[in-house]
Amino acid sequence: MIVSEGASSSAGDFFRRKINIKIMIKTSPTDHISTIYRFCAQSMHYPDPVWLTEDYFSSLFNLLDALGGIEEKELLSSTLKGSENYLEDLQVEYTRLFINGMPHVAAPPYGSIYLEKTLQGKYAEDLLLYYRSLGYTLSKKADFPDNLIHQLEFLSFLAEDSNQQAEEEFLLRFFHPWYPHFSKLVKEDSLHPFYLIIITIIDFFTKEEEEYGVQFNKA
Repeated sequence: MIVSEGASSSAGDFFRRKINIKIMIKTSPTDHISTIYRFCAQSMHYPDPVWLTEDYFSSLFNLLDALGGIEEKELLSSTLKGSENYLEDLQVEYTRLFINGMPHVAAPPYGSIYLEKTLQGKYAEDLLLYYRSLGYTLSKKADFPDNLIHQLEFLSFLAEDSNQQAEEEFLLRFFHPWYPHFSKLVKEDSLHPFYLIIITIIDFFTKEEEEYGVQFNKA
């Protein structure tokens, strides 16, 4: 996870931050987008009952309502209700898409894979240096710096700090060069609506974040 340099890892621990999408609508624009980034980062963690709770899905459904994603909400709700074990379904899908699919991983969530066809290349090094230049670093147990989760966490902190200039620079310099390729693969290969929905939300809020709000269905 991303943490402020000199702080304990709990300072950036998403598990300790309560996400409340209902409150989000009444907050400032920067709080709004910070909450969205953080929510999306959590959604890209391996499915675990510690966070994948009734409260989590309530927040997701509230977000879809706010964005006009009625069809998406109904599809996900029906898929979850029709499953004998929705947690296992999501774990299998997560593994297939992001960890160890056959014959290959469908959509590795690392920018270096798309830009340099390797892990821990110059892109990842530059990314870590950028985190540190703004006072953030990775906790000891963190994954590679170019993991999508860390990039979304970092964006959440920039938005929380109202550092829109750095937020826009990060999106342009580090996020946009690789994320559309990843997003396309997830949309093509996803067999469960959950990840299709999460990726679509990330799409909207990283493409149009300067407006601090989007319409899910632009009718």
